[in-house]
Amino acid sequence: MNKNFLDKLAINANPHMKDIRPGDQVRIYYRIVEGERERLQPFEGIVIRRRNGTDGSITIRRIASGVGVERTIPLQSNRVEKVDFLQSGKVRRAKLYFLRGRTGKSARLKQKK
Repeated sequence: MNKNFLDKLAINANPHMKDIRPGDQVRIYYRIVEGERERLQPFEGIVIRRRNGTDGSITIRRIASGVGVERTIPLQSNRVEKVDFLQSGKVRRAKLYFLRGRTGKSARLKQKK
C-alpha cells in the first residue's frame, strides 16, 4: 500500500483508541447527532474484539436489561469524544466471543494486577 496514504491515515487516527485491548472494560462517549442537536452517549462494556488495519474497529459488549448489546466502533471515528478505562481483564484470547453465551458471574473476567 502507498506509504503516503498510510501516513495520512495515521494523522487522522483517534488517539483515544490506541491502547484499547480485548478484555478491557471501557466507557466510550460517542457523539450522536439528532437533527440540529448533538449529545454525548456513554456506552460502557467489555471489549470483545479488536480489528487492526486501515479500517480497524473494536466491538464492545454489555448486558442491558438482561439482553446482550454489542456495538462496533471504528478506530478512525471522529465521533468518539472520550474513552475512560475502567479496568483491564486478564485474557488469553484475541477474540472473546465465548462471552456471548455466558451471563451473570460466568461472564466476568479476572482483573490484571
